[in-house]
Amino acid sequence: MTFLAKPKLHHPTLPANRLGYTRRDYEGKISTLCAGCGHDSISAAIIQACWELDVEPHRVAKLSGIGCSSKTPDYFLGSSHGFNTVHGRMPSVLTGANLANRDLIYLGVSGDGDSASIGLGQFAHVMRRGVNMTYIVENNGVYGLTKGQFSATADQGSKSKRGVVNTDSPIDMVSLALQLGASFVGRSFSGDKEQLVPLIKAALAHPGAAFIDVLSPCVAFNNHAGSTKSYDYVREHNEAVNRIDFMPRRSEITTDYAPGSVTEVVQHDGSVLRLRKIAEDYDASDRIGAMNFVQGHQARGEIVTGLLYLDPEADDLHAHLNTVDQPLNRLDEAALCPGAAMLERLNASLR
Repeated sequence: MTFLAKPKLHHPTLPANRLGYTRRDYEGKISTLCAGCGHDSISAAIIQACWELDVEPHRVAKLSGIGCSSKTPDYFLGSSHGFNTVHGRMPSVLTGANLANRDLIYLGVSGDGDSASIGLGQFAHVMRRGVNMTYIVENNGVYGLTKGQFSATADQGSKSKRGVVNTDSPIDMVSLALQLGASFVGRSFSGDKEQLVPLIKAALAHPGAAFIDVLSPCVAFNNHAGSTKSYDYVREHNEAVNRIDFMPRRSEITTDYAPGSVTEVVQHDGSVLRLRKIAEDYDASDRIGAMNFVQGHQARGEIVTGLLYLDPEADDLHAHLNTVDQPLNRLDEAALCPGAAMLERLNASLR
């Protein structure tokens, strides 16, 4: 089906963003995933987030590995740069691209098999290095392309479609991201667009390693009774830690309202934003507290969603390496080959 291009005709009444793009301009090819797959909902959320953020499609570099989730970049942002890597190797390819051209917006899309098994080591290093990227794991707990084997994120005691019980302990990607130093960590559900879209918008604007684990039920192999990644199970056990929205940098809008209450704020485009202030006992800037919160609720069988951790002072790999502001792929020969005298001074400093 992906060889079938979507019609380019746009209805004249379609709303446009500040750049003049309609939502259709952020779409890709026709999806070949199973009807009802949660991954398609995530693609729709990415499209919505980029449209609302007024992102220029040609400034986005989308990278993926192998798996159902890694096919999805073909279904959104059709005018963006794209690279489909080998199994589990997306983070290192993205890191190299980011070092070469820091001016692009980097979006890595992976799956639980791609990131929590063969790519676990790569995931660890891209998080700890603080590469400026948005890393989305479309987590369904199975290997969908190879007919439904348990992945490393499948919960212990959960049942496969054939009735097999998983005896292995699961890998929690959110807890790993918190431990490894990610400066933005969130979790959401593919069926909760109201929560997922603002999370993606905030992650795209975050200057550092931003990670979002999205529970995304596999309708073919993991959406049955006994699965902890099914639509019914997640809806019954979902506990949102906060109600969030994201505001791009424009002229300041201020408001003042009590914790736990709701207020309406008129936005720059005339729309009205309803804000609900989260309870005072949750601190999204406390990494250790976030880890304890996730683990505590997980022990009670609850899935915590929302913005779990944010470091407001985060920086990225370029800041750690003290690279120049100009993208490295644009440096000319004079900048790259400073001459024998400079080389001699450098060698002298190392003696």
